Amino acid sequence: MALKIACQMDPIDRIDIRGDSTFAILLEAQRRGHELFYYTPQNLALHGAKLMARGHTLSAKDQVGDHYALSDAHAVDLSEWDVVLLRQDPPFDMAYITTTHLLERIHPKTLVVNDPASVRNAPEKVFVLDFQDLMPPTIVTRQLDDVLAFRREYKDIIVKPLYGNGGASVFRLGPEDSNAGSLVELFQTVFREPFMVQQYRPEVRGGDKRVILVDGELAGAINRIPAEGETRANMHVGGRAAPVELTKRDREICERLGPELKKRGLLFTGIDVIGPYLTEINVTSPTGIRQLKSFGGPDVAALIWDAVEKKVGKG
Repeated sequence: MALKIACQMDPIDRIDIRGDSTFAILLEAQRRGHELFYYTPQNLALHGAKLMARGHTLSAKDQVGDHYALSDAHAVDLSEWDVVLLRQDPPFDMAYITTTHLLERIHPKTLVVNDPASVRNAPEKVFVLDFQDLMPPTIVTRQLDDVLAFRREYKDIIVKPLYGNGGASVFRLGPEDSNAGSLVELFQTVFREPFMVQQYRPEVRGGDKRVILVDGELAGAINRIPAEGETRANMHVGGRAAPVELTKRDREICERLGPELKKRGLLFTGIDVIGPYLTEINVTSPTGIRQLKSFGGPDVAALIWDAVEKKVGKG
């Protein structure tokens, strides 16, 4: 059954298809004969009761430098489509949140992946706080005194924005670092919301594991190894992807999270695990599926479409 698929994403001309999960999902949809419509978030509009998107018919090609073609610029009523892929990257700001409110008006009659209300209510570093027993010691605060007390207890800490992504603005503060006050002042100036402070886990030198789940079921994992002299393992900032074996602890974490992810309609998620600890649950635009397949792992894009087609078929 051919489906009508609309994809809300960042500008397609700017993506690096070699590691882009959205592009892999689009390629698989096209391979299955589904119709593709592409638009960017600023082209989403509510006209009375109709949720409209201005965009183009899309065809995709797995060729660097020539990976897409757009045709037939037009506006569509998204309620007449089968699926909308919510795939733009954060920042998770009011613009992002507004798109979830708008898309909620058509879901689930039009299946939005991931569920827009759950995306809004489960940002990466907030939803994970529901599972603090799986996490390293963590606080969320805006107060310097809290940060200093936390560092006195745990010595080596990480400070990061609550709604960041891709490793941006993630700082490590060692026990003798004299920049704690300045860093907290900077965060207080730049970010209106509290920020997250966690115990630094030295296991990250061996990698920050990205574990992928589809409809609450474990699909596979890759390791992201930090560059020399770098605390962060994110591939956006130079982390290197590598194959990795799942541990018993990884599977225990997935078993805890899976039912809740499925219940919330979070069909495609990526969780981050450092050593024995869960650090984030990525629900906005998870990545890693092209790397996983390149290392001989499962084709997650195919698993995603199997799940989507099953849900749409049940109607």
